[in-house]
Amino acid sequence: MVDSNDSRQSPIGIYDRSQKGGPNGIEITAAALSVAWLALSAGVFMLYTGEGTDALQFVLTIMVVFLPVALIWVAATAAKASRVMREESARLQTAIDAIRNAYIAQAQAGRKDPGAQAIAKKLDEIMAAQRKTETALATFATTRAVAPAQTAAPPAAAPQPGDDQPALSLGTPAEALQPPVTNADFIRALNFPETADDQAGFSALRRALKDRQSAQLIQAAQDVLTLLSQDGIYMDDLRPDMARPEIWRAFAEGTRGRAIAPLGGVRDRSSLALTSARMKQDPIFRDAAHHFLRLFDRAVARFTPEASDTEISELANTRSSRAFMLLGRVAGTFD
Repeated sequence: MVDSNDSRQSPIGIYDRSQKGGPNGIEITAAALSVAWLALSAGVFMLYTGEGTDALQFVLTIMVVFLPVALIWVAATAAKASRVMREESARLQTAIDAIRNAYIAQAQAGRKDPGAQAIAKKLDEIMAAQRKTETALATFATTRAVAPAQTAAPPAAAPQPGDDQPALSLGTPAEALQPPVTNADFIRALNFPETADDQAGFSALRRALKDRQSAQLIQAAQDVLTLLSQDGIYMDDLRPDMARPEIWRAFAEGTRGRAIAPLGGVRDRSSLALTSARMKQDPIFRDAAHHFLRLFDRAVARFTPEASDTEISELANTRSSRAFMLLGRVAGTFD
């Protein structure tokens, strides 16, 4: 790499040729030597050549006179070509160093994007608060809901004569006291906030995190999105083919195989290749991907029966759904 303290300063244009056309030092030296040699040869020829010079002697004399001149100019041309090659090599090295520096600066600027860091920081804070809330609730809850149909709280015991207040039900799960997450909030949370100033997105994410099953899926989606971003795979860059709502409903009802193949709409070859290689080589990534696929499968089964076709289409266009399409194709879910 070119040292910034180097006394040689590169021209403003990387490929700018600072020297104009005209004789240089090598050509001037060659011309001077040629003139000197010709003058010396002419003097010798005039002094030592008599009138009886034959044709062969004349030819030899001409060769002796002009052959050194030709050698001088061959050497001058070679020296000039060598200097031009060195200059071109220096300009090419300067261009390569400039391209390398620009690439490094761009990569460092991408890693130091304040918007991405702010989003990641806020998501980490939200997930930390959610884990604290779940820990506190687990301290007081003695049982856990087994199925969605069992989330309703049992009726409180009827007050007995002489009691000052009715008896309380102590076995009610804490999740049953929270209002169910709406479809709009669930969809918005799975897409994650767009920017650090996306207040609506963060509000929907906070409401969705209050639901235990939604929080588990959001955490799993965040994990796989973070791992995929390490390989430069971002869901915003993917443009999958969107499947019809009836395909999603069939998937929610348990259909598998080629019948639901349109759900694997991601066609980006580089993303598929990188993800497939990561699945084979990284056991942590593989476990996180399969965990996310299982939770997403269950979430779709719960969401689809109560959702409209428009809501299903909106869910399919979220970042989490694109991750499901990508990982599902690599895992063979749609084969």
